[in-house]
Parts: sequence; structure tokens; C-alpha cells
Amino acid sequence: MKAFLAIFLSVFLAELGDKTQLATMLFAADGRSSPLTVFAAAALALVAATGLAVVLGAAAERWLAFLPLKLIAGAGFVIIGGYLVFEHFAKG
Repeated sequence: MKAFLAIFLSVFLAELGDKTQLATMLFAADGRSSPLTVFAAAALALVAATGLAVVLGAAAERWLAFLPLKLIAGAGFVIIGGYLVFEHFAKG
């Protein structure tokens, strides 16, 4: 239950206000589809995308078990962040 709650909170907080949620709000506000249809389609899309992520993550764990994946992911985020900061200041 502890792992379930940690995963739920992490994904829920990461999804708040992202472009997917904003697109879903726009579809709901459009009025061409019922709110239930928008909810069902968006929920199914999120479940499908999450299923794909789980399958790929499980496969990556099997193939890359010897690599420190958290370290590699963290370093990747730091490199991307550093690049974006550099690009911002380089434009002046």
C-alpha cells in the first residue's frame, strides 16, 4: 500500500496542470462531446500511455539492471537544465 500511495501521489502531482490536463479541459469546454465521453477517452488514453511506460520500464529494468538508472536519469535532467540555462543567457 505504501508503494501504491507513493506512485499515485507522484503521478497525480506530476499531471496537475500539464498540457494533457489542459487539453482535456478544452475538450470538455468545447461542448461538442459530453463530459462523460471526454472523461472516458482521456482516462483510457492515460491508462494506455501508462501501460506502455510500465512495459518499457520493466523491459529496461531487465536489460539495464546493471546500470544505475536513477543516476543516469538525474544526470540527464541536470544536463538538459544546464543547457536550457546556458541557452537562456547566451541569447542575452
